[in-house]
Amino acid sequence: MLRVVVLGAAAGGGVPQWNCGCAVCRTARSDHPELQSTQASIAVSGDGAHWFLVNASPDLRQQLIATPQLHPKPGALRHSPIAGVILTNGEIDAVAGLLSMREGSPFAIYAHERVLAILRSNSIFNVLSEKNVARRPIAVDQGFEPALSDGSPSGLEVLPFEVPGKGAWYLEGKAHPAGAGDTLGLRIADKRSGQYFYFLAACARVTDDLKSRLKGAPLVFFDGTVWRDDELIAAGLGNKTGQGMGHIAMSGDQGAIASLAGLDIGRKVFLHINNSNPALLGTSAERKAAEQAGWQIPSDGTEIVL
Repeated sequence: MLRVVVLGAAAGGGVPQWNCGCAVCRTARSDHPELQSTQASIAVSGDGAHWFLVNASPDLRQQLIATPQLHPKPGALRHSPIAGVILTNGEIDAVAGLLSMREGSPFAIYAHERVLAILRSNSIFNVLSEKNVARRPIAVDQGFEPALSDGSPSGLEVLPFEVPGKGAWYLEGKAHPAGAGDTLGLRIADKRSGQYFYFLAACARVTDDLKSRLKGAPLVFFDGTVWRDDELIAAGLGNKTGQGMGHIAMSGDQGAIASLAGLDIGRKVFLHINNSNPALLGTSAERKAAEQAGWQIPSDGTEIVL
């Protein structure tokens, strides 16, 4: 049995963002606190006792407190059911939460060598001693089975694959040119039951190869950053397009909703949703259009069992 918990569904900054007064953030602070969401991450388990995080958001400490499945077991002075963290990119949204896991519990970090190089180049991540926190390189299109903290097999099989995207924005102009491994999607399967799902927190466009991968999948978590490509510009919130940030829009002829229609996907869930996105508002036309197309906008804490 494969269990997935949505720890956070929002893009960078969360909802509400600390310095934002847009319609969604104002509503989340006042009339509808249920709109509040932390930054995107999920936890996955094949047995319900040992868990792997996919990305470690800056809100990780808050997410762990809010998720009973990830609490220490009763009676243990020091314990964590988290056996590892799988990173799909090197953005702040994905790696900053690692610093909240520096108190000595053993776990492993699984990431492409390009992302591991980012961690090595920043000395602040040295607080994660490699005596307790192993760093395991993963490769595009090479499946692996993450191990439990004692080294035994987890029963999960993870296949990383490259998706269109871009390198971390804070490395633009630095000696880390964008390349393969900067943006990964994951196929995560339970070896015992055969159930599986896909996770893509960032994706700039849907290619034919990606369509063939996702066709018939029982569950897909997909990049839902913006509703329209020029959303931030039109709202006066920024000067970048979704494409400029490496994210496909939900809407439009080339957007995620249209591009992934007709693929017989069982359950489609948007993640990494920016506070500017009107689809977050339950009464909006955009939310209605997304739901009519079979997409779910999850709340933090949503659990899905396959």
